[in-house]
Amino acid sequence: MLPAAHRMVRAADFEQAVRRGVRSGRDTLVVHLTTQTDHDPCGPVVGFVVSKAVGNAVTRNLVKRRLRNLVRDRLDELPPGTGVVVRALPPAAASTYERLGTDFDSALAGARRRARRHATES
Repeated sequence: MLPAAHRMVRAADFEQAVRRGVRSGRDTLVVHLTTQTDHDPCGPVVGFVVSKAVGNAVTRNLVKRRLRNLVRDRLDELPPGTGVVVRALPPAAASTYERLGTDFDSALAGARRRARRHATES
């Protein structure tokens, strides 16, 4: 379970991360990253989007549980004040836990690179 202090729950936070943040995708998921959240800078906040395109309710919940567990183990790597939205794609349903972890790490690294690039351009 992801600690409550690190859960993104407001629709406005999701919108801010998806529309104003940087994005990096892989085969099974897309990571949206923003560093300008309205939250207390005590830690990062993370939200998940798993649509019906991924599968039925059982499949979607399985994917969400796997993603929550992956992110919980990596919370220390995210800087305080960061907002992350993880959007699962349909191939995530048939993916293994290890593959989701590899794709998440890779997409997060790509989003962080893009965020640094945007920060230096501003």
